Formats: sequence, C-alpha cells, structure tokens
Amino acid sequence: MEPLSPAYLSVLAAQLASLSAFLGGFAATFLATLLTLGHQSRLMTVTIGFAVISSVAFIVTVVAATMLTAVFHPEAPRFMVMLSASTPQTIMTLGFSLGTLSLLASLGCSGWTRSRSIGWITTIVALIGTMFIIGMTVQVG
Repeated sequence: MEPLSPAYLSVLAAQLASLSAFLGGFAATFLATLLTLGHQSRLMTVTIGFAVISSVAFIVTVVAATMLTAVFHPEAPRFMVMLSASTPQTIMTLGFSLGTLSLLASLGCSGWTRSRSIGWITTIVALIGTMFIIGMTVQVG
C-alpha cells in the first residue's frame, strides 16, 4: 500500500469530516425519528441499533479527520507535527466505513417496520448502495 502524502491526506480528511458531519446529522435525525415511533419489536431494535452505530461512527470520524487536518496543517505548532497520524487515519477510515454501512443497514431495515413490500424495496435499494460503495472502495489484486 502506497503511503499518502500529508497534503493529500489533509484535504481528504477535511472532505471526510464535512461529509461525516452531514451524514452523522442525518443518522442522528433518523435515529430520533425511530425512537419517537414507539414500535417495540426486535426489528425496530435492530434498526435503531444500526442508526446508533452510524451516528457514533460518523461523530468519531469527524473528530479523527479534524485531528488529521490539524496535524498536517502547514502552520501547525511543533508538538502537532510530533503526533502520530496513523491512529487517526485508521480511525477515520474505519469510522467512515462503519458509519456508511450501518446507515445503509438501518435504512434497509426500516422499511420492514412498515410493511413487507416496503421492506423488500428498502432492503434491495440498501444492498445495491452497499454493493456500489464496496465496489468503489475495495481493490482486488
């Protein structure tokens, strides 16, 4: 695996921080909506669980990406340059991946709380989205 340059990683981290803040807000709003519905089923519990995982993962991603942006800034204080970037980079990558996939899982499960036909629609669309995301991000060979 080729190491990323600090300038590239800084721009990527800033972009992921913005995107994660937006998606985390959406996931938290979706979670609040699910919590107010009052349905008490195993499926609703799973759907809420995925929404919680997504919200938290995106929050962690925002913090890790902000840390990377601060470490790689050209005007960063000397002590920031001495910090390791590998841990925030790993956390940012894992948090964004986990947040995205769990948000799609939550959206896919949500339709089943309404009806079987809507459940199939939301599941199929979420699976297609998951396949696109995995196809774009996983390299074979």
